[in-house]
Amino acid sequence: MNRYFTIIAFCLSFSAINAQSLISGVVTDQKGGAIIGANVFIAETYDGASTDTNGRFRFTTTETGSHQLKVTVIGYANYEEKLVLPIEKLEVSIKMVESINQLEAVVITAGSFTAGEEKSREVLKPLDIVTTAGATADIPGALNTLPGTQKVGETGRLFVRGGEGYETKTFIDGLEVMGAYSPSAPNTPSRSRFSPFMFSGTSFSTGGYSAEYGQALSSALILKSKDVPEETRTDISLMSVGADVSHSHALSKGAVAGKLQYTNLTPYFEAVSQKMKWDEAPRSADGNVMFRKELKKGDMLKLYTNFSWSDFTVYQSGILPQDIDDRVALTNFYNYFNTSYRSILNDRWTMQSGVSYTRSEEQTKVNQDNYKEAVQGLHFKSVFTHDASEKVALTFGAEHFTEDYNFGYPGEAGLEQDLSFDKNTTAAFGEAEVYTSNRFVARVGIRGEYNSLQEAGYFAPRTSMAFKTGEHSQLSVAYGVFNQTGTNELIRIRSDLEDERAQHYIINYQHEIKGRTFRVEGYYKDYDNLIKFGDNNFDPSGYTNDGSGYARGLDVFWRDNITFKGVDYWLSYSFLDTERDYRNFPYRVRPRFASKHNFSAVFKYFIRSLKTQVGGTYSYTSGRPYHNPNLAGFNTEETPAYHDLSMNFSYLMKTNVIIHASVTNVLGIDNVFGYESSAQRDENGQYVLRAIKQPAPRFIFLGIFITLSKNKSVNQLPVL
Repeated sequence: MNRYFTIIAFCLSFSAINAQSLISGVVTDQKGGAIIGANVFIAETYDGASTDTNGRFRFTTTETGSHQLKVTVIGYANYEEKLVLPIEKLEVSIKMVESINQLEAVVITAGSFTAGEEKSREVLKPLDIVTTAGATADIPGALNTLPGTQKVGETGRLFVRGGEGYETKTFIDGLEVMGAYSPSAPNTPSRSRFSPFMFSGTSFSTGGYSAEYGQALSSALILKSKDVPEETRTDISLMSVGADVSHSHALSKGAVAGKLQYTNLTPYFEAVSQKMKWDEAPRSADGNVMFRKELKKGDMLKLYTNFSWSDFTVYQSGILPQDIDDRVALTNFYNYFNTSYRSILNDRWTMQSGVSYTRSEEQTKVNQDNYKEAVQGLHFKSVFTHDASEKVALTFGAEHFTEDYNFGYPGEAGLEQDLSFDKNTTAAFGEAEVYTSNRFVARVGIRGEYNSLQEAGYFAPRTSMAFKTGEHSQLSVAYGVFNQTGTNELIRIRSDLEDERAQHYIINYQHEIKGRTFRVEGYYKDYDNLIKFGDNNFDPSGYTNDGSGYARGLDVFWRDNITFKGVDYWLSYSFLDTERDYRNFPYRVRPRFASKHNFSAVFKYFIRSLKTQVGGTYSYTSGRPYHNPNLAGFNTEETPAYHDLSMNFSYLMKTNVIIHASVTNVLGIDNVFGYESSAQRDENGQYVLRAIKQPAPRFIFLGIFITLSKNKSVNQLPVL
């Protein structure tokens, strides 16, 4: 009996030896370099080995049938190969493909400053907007401390790389905002209508932006609204210029929030003398309502509406002694509505659709003459994103804009006349972002638009790429074509004017490590099709697209929030060389808003032991050109340089109460933004010039901010 068992055991052992497979080989990267420590194994078994210093491996298996040979190693995509076992001897050569790690992968930075959640590498955070001295919690005010912007103090708007203020557009959750600035008196700065506390992310493009966005010659300010807040809270603000109250109520996977604000500058103007003669100081009442709801995992519905009323009455004094002062009274009603829905369709597809509506009615009375301007706009948009693979992401979509515009003005014999137009713009866009490795990415896109006023279409190619030059540094380049319909003030005279166009060329280097960021960017912009008109700007036949121009320059940015304990600071410098021939310019010259040199130094010191934050901002702008009609040539003169030192202070009096104070232009420098000339000559045969200056040497802001919440540590300035 024992003899039979011995024979059976021998046969089984012999069979097992015959079924054994020997698998060996080498694992390398795409360049043939050995990969050490890769795990090579038969899936769902214990058979396998690790590669040695030469990338080689060797193991045996007794498995039979169909199996998967797998290779895994950190930094590379998993490798799989089908095997049918047994195989007496198998020699394989495996080349691994580098995986794309979104935290380590190169990011396109040419022409873009990103804040919040939009990219893994941040240059500014949304809170920076609130704590920057001199910005007074105004989004454009804070962005004006970044390179690529010019300080144009008499408007308060964003002027980017030789572009005029209208060349920058604002988008909320991908949808355009018409009338993003509140109205202001002539030669006084306006503010953004939207609070920075609304947003979780800010992307400020100084050029070369995505094909998803259009109708902006120079820049796109892209704001992402907050998702669902974590807790219920009420915020009360008592300010030297007014008061507001807001409440956010957390729901199950959602939230509803509202805010009311009233501003009246009358008490402030009585306390602080103003150079302008006000009959009614600026007043405004604002309100907004927000709703957020997570419908299912990853899907988000957002609704937002903003409504406001504002008015003021000011006397515009004449330049010559015999000129009569003009009484200018302005009233504005504004409403903005935005709703969007984001859905994760599956593991590879996402969709976001939305619609925005804007209505603005403005009545201006100059002495006895009434001027009425009404604008209505609708924007529909859908965007799809497809992760085709780990290395390729596709974005495409379509949008439609519609705008109804009407301007009424006094005509002959006191009869009201109007200028109006209805504009429809349809656009489609597509973009592919391709990673060849963690070190290189390219984005290629195209945008097409059709304009109903011109009955014409436009194509705008856009491309950008970035290469990682080191562990903490990278080089980016971008190119794009951008077009924009002329402003309403021009289109209402002649509606068939072609879009103005610009081409952007950008090269960017960025080094970022441990709380320090350095970036330098060179650019060139080529303008064509700019709108021109003659001395009679009411004659449609004098309007053409014969204008042109260029802008070129260098931007430098440095930020450091780690070298000095509790200190965060950044420095920015811009050099600009630009000329343009547009509007009623006789030839190509540097425009009045363009300064060659701009410098900003922003400093913030957080003293946590004292629950205090102090900040300072110094801004310098070299002289801007202006036209003196008493001299030969055009725009040949230059204003004095602009200097401003602003400071702010915040103190956490209680865990939920903040005292804040800020002062602009602490030194009281009498800055000059330009000059305006009299319409007629004086008794000496000369045109009289008058400087355009700040309404007051300084602006002083005081506020107490109170937060009521179950969480007693919550306040409006989380850094304290």
